[in-house]
Amino acid sequence: PIILSLLMISLASGTIITMSSTHWLMAWVGLELNTLSIIPIITKHHHPRSTEATTKYFLTQAAASAMILFASMINAWHTGTWDISQLTNQSACIMLTTALSMKLGLAP
Repeated sequence: PIILSLLMISLASGTIITMSSTHWLMAWVGLELNTLSIIPIITKHHHPRSTEATTKYFLTQAAASAMILFASMINAWHTGTWDISQLTNQSACIMLTTALSMKLGLAP
């Protein structure tokens, strides 16, 4: 119960950090905190399907995180700032939209 409570608190903290950040790196940190806190919750039941689902979830989230970092670096290179509101580069915008869609699990 204590570990589950800590995981839920870190999940809520990651969501709050992500939603309140104005910096790309802090938004990424919040998303990663969410990912790292939800993985033990998924693998709670020791079943082969649970392990398979966790592995697929982790790989998808890792690829999406790399895309978010790459898109934010492209945007920072073009604009000179890491501010979220300064998303003006079209390729960075498309990459970021794709990465956030992967993070949300919009495509099967």
